[in-house]
Amino acid sequence: MHRTRMELPCWCLLLLSCLESLSANNDFFTSIGQMTDLLYTEKDLVTSLKDYIRAEENKLEQVKRWADRLDSLTSTATQDPEGFLGHPVNAFKLMKRLNTEWGNLESLVLSDTTDGFISNLTIQRQYFPTEEDQTGAAKALLRLQDTYNLDANTISTGDLPGVKHKNRMTVEDCYELGKVAYAEADYYHTELWMAQALRQLEEGEESPLDKVTVLDYLSYAIYQQGDLKRALEYTKKLLQLDPEHQRANGNQKYFEFQLEKQEKQDETAEKETQQQDREKRDTTQKKKKKQSQKSLSLIPERKKYEMLCRGEGVRMTSRRQSRLFCRYYDNKHNPRFVLAPVKQQDEWDRPYIVRYIDIISEAEMDKIKQLAKPRLRRATISNPVTGVLETAPYRISKSAWLTAYEDPVVEKINQRIEDLTGLEMDTAEELQVANYGVGGQYEPHFDFGRKDEPDAFKELGTGNRIATWLFYMSDVSAGGATVFPDVGASVGPQKGTAVFWYNLFASGEGDYSTRHAACPVLVGNKWVSNKWIHERGQEWRRPCGLSENE
Repeated sequence: MHRTRMELPCWCLLLLSCLESLSANNDFFTSIGQMTDLLYTEKDLVTSLKDYIRAEENKLEQVKRWADRLDSLTSTATQDPEGFLGHPVNAFKLMKRLNTEWGNLESLVLSDTTDGFISNLTIQRQYFPTEEDQTGAAKALLRLQDTYNLDANTISTGDLPGVKHKNRMTVEDCYELGKVAYAEADYYHTELWMAQALRQLEEGEESPLDKVTVLDYLSYAIYQQGDLKRALEYTKKLLQLDPEHQRANGNQKYFEFQLEKQEKQDETAEKETQQQDREKRDTTQKKKKKQSQKSLSLIPERKKYEMLCRGEGVRMTSRRQSRLFCRYYDNKHNPRFVLAPVKQQDEWDRPYIVRYIDIISEAEMDKIKQLAKPRLRRATISNPVTGVLETAPYRISKSAWLTAYEDPVVEKINQRIEDLTGLEMDTAEELQVANYGVGGQYEPHFDFGRKDEPDAFKELGTGNRIATWLFYMSDVSAGGATVFPDVGASVGPQKGTAVFWYNLFASGEGDYSTRHAACPVLVGNKWVSNKWIHERGQEWRRPCGLSENE
């Protein structure tokens, strides 16, 4: 589209130069020879005019194809907006279309007389996603790729579990992801996505991008990861396509020099270490055997978190599992549940996590979402040093707070939580509603304030967060589990249910095993609401224990 737009000024310049040339030569009639030159000039002008007409026709054809494609896409998408955007590739491509491609279309049609469309588009563009949105959606795809061990081709073809609206990524989409990673000096992902873009080009996909551009990024990303041999191979491929490429020619010489130097160093090092390797072989084998027996607790938290999100590394033995039960529960004959006890299910033993089944109705969930949607803002975290609320890259969601007095449904839900937990709600925080975005997540964190954060909830004046109640208000096709990395627990989102756990022991000391995280949503739309219950007002409802961990 940019190319077509640039042709008009070029032809204009050509026409002007021709006219200037003609005006500079006076008395043409005095020389047939000069007049014949005019004929060739006119022929060139006609050729230029025809090229301009073809360019305009091509421009209109591009706009027509664009409109037809978007008409089909939006018709499908608007039938099930949340389901459609639940696929992360669809969400990314929406950000990309509105931030980049619609702008290109605007540039393409600006020379037309469609003033109504242009004025409408210009007005609407102030509400379009920004560059930050597009980059954020791209980073979300990279995050999902890492967390769920997905290869670039799986994401590009849209073959994700539970998808309703499959959509392929174009060469330009893959290239865009690679560029986002490159801008962050993330050469690992740059390589993955530039390689995917190259693969699709080699398979015959039409694209305004050429292999030379992609190979330039790809070879450099591989070099930055220390693989000189492969970097050189891709540089040679680039030079086969464009022998005059200045940077590639320079890189080839540099890579060859570094490889030769590296090979000499490797030969020397190999001779020196052969004997040492023989001596250490037995010791190494013993160490490997011990390492294979290490428990999950020795794995770094980030890796444990990602493993649990994938459904790996759950640490529940069959013996412990046999001690988990489900029951009908009325919380010591609470009047509201004596005749209709709720279904309660043990999810974990240490820390003790329970799930309440069918605890919130469809109508209540719809009402909560309806109240929250107009107020959703980027979710914040409390800075552990300053106590100031601020956004963070490890919490990707939007949230809203609902007070009990603004709607009877909120008050009714608060009362239900109090009846089932036996805890005072007057000192609890308001009901927080959250909706997770593309690859939405909340990395491992504590809900309670630690000893090194004495002022965490000082403004509230209600003490620490004694417990957490979490409603799941949507099913998620893939991802989105709540995981507890320290204990290897995973709790999946199930619409209409709620989970509950204590953050503090009865003594008031924090239970560090409750450190938890919300896994990235791979496919689907995750809605939750939670109630953070505080210490004040619970003195007689949950008496203090005598020992630290009681």
